[in-house]
Amino acid sequence: MLSPLAATLEQRIQERQARVAVVGLGYVGLPLLLHVIRAGFPSLGLDIDRQRLQRLQAGDSYVQDVPPDELYSLLSAGKLEVTDDYAQLTDRDIVLVCVPTPLGKSRDPDLRYIVQAATRLAECLHRGQLIILESTTYPGSTEEVVKPVLESGGLRAGDDFFLAFSPERIDPGNRKYTIENTPKIVGGLTPTCTHLACRFYEAFVSAVHPVPSIRTAEMAKLLENAFRALNIALVNELALLSHSIGVDIWEVIEAAATKPFGFMPFYPGPGVGGHCIPVDPHYLSWRVKNLSLPARLIDLAMEINSQMPAHVLHRTFDALNSVGKSVRGAQILIIGVAYKPNVGDTRESPALKVMQLLQERGGRLRYHDPLVPEVEVDGIRYTNQPLSPALIEGSDCVLITTHHDQIDYEMIGQHADLIVDTRNAMRSVRCRGRVFRL
Repeated sequence: MLSPLAATLEQRIQERQARVAVVGLGYVGLPLLLHVIRAGFPSLGLDIDRQRLQRLQAGDSYVQDVPPDELYSLLSAGKLEVTDDYAQLTDRDIVLVCVPTPLGKSRDPDLRYIVQAATRLAECLHRGQLIILESTTYPGSTEEVVKPVLESGGLRAGDDFFLAFSPERIDPGNRKYTIENTPKIVGGLTPTCTHLACRFYEAFVSAVHPVPSIRTAEMAKLLENAFRALNIALVNELALLSHSIGVDIWEVIEAAATKPFGFMPFYPGPGVGGHCIPVDPHYLSWRVKNLSLPARLIDLAMEINSQMPAHVLHRTFDALNSVGKSVRGAQILIIGVAYKPNVGDTRESPALKVMQLLQERGGRLRYHDPLVPEVEVDGIRYTNQPLSPALIEGSDCVLITTHHDQIDYEMIGQHADLIVDTRNAMRSVRCRGRVFRL
């Protein structure tokens, strides 16, 4: 049986009267805020980046999955409200925390944004409020880091207010699986906390999966991304081995993928990028090392993946050497600098790491990526170059690091003399020049 506090909040959720705030309006928080608004909850978005807020208030989206016309529509209807003032959260029934959780220089978890958010929330926390952390973090951090900060004002989690963890599952650019149809994992500090968080997400998510504890939910997120990191590392290592014995890894994967059970295809590339795979497994590795336990497989996988940009560099050496040229002074055209196909997201992109290595060795770089207007590599700013026959023919080598549907690979094949293809993008393209694969 629910306490009077919990019963009141549940009723407000069911009647869509619960007032909701989303803290952190990045690639996770902004789409989440719009889904909450669509579900009919009075909603408020909070971000400490005033430039972001100004863009939102002007109907200018900085997140690919949020179209500007939807922002304009919500602004016109008076439904989109944003602020940088935590004091405005004092009347909120539910607060969702979606702040970044990067790694420090030594690859340790950097929880400063979570701590800052929790500290500010503690100042406006009130009885009956539900706090849900969506930021990816290591198992135990919600209870060991967030909970004590929130309780610093005297209210007790699970009794006076409710605390839960529900890991984000955003896949930027994915049109098939969105917040609405991707199952939501929910773990609460107490059964009541879990119950209330589930009732809330059920208002706009098709399937909600409760788990026994917050730590189970935290661990589930890390398993999802460690699974991907390990399998990518496996296929990256197989790509290196296959190349050394004269086997085409892409043909190997295509053949293996015909098996209707017991196999899931993963594909090699210049490394791993984005907000999850290069970061999240380190959270788990760090956590268990603090308990004097090894994370051998995870550490090895991250090491293999981190070495792929250097392998791409050496394949570029091979390609240029084949025509009597060196990297130093060579004009190299990079195709695609985002971390994965069909997005403009460059976070942890291996393409930028490859560019850094080429830059350090004297390569003269240009890039084409219609989804990324500009990038900066070690203090040097590059801007997207429109793809043209002249651009391609004026390059000593074309290096493909990301595959986009909007890139004209036929043009590249017709005009490039030398191509290093790390994404198998040229497999079905007729090429006049020589192609070096990963």
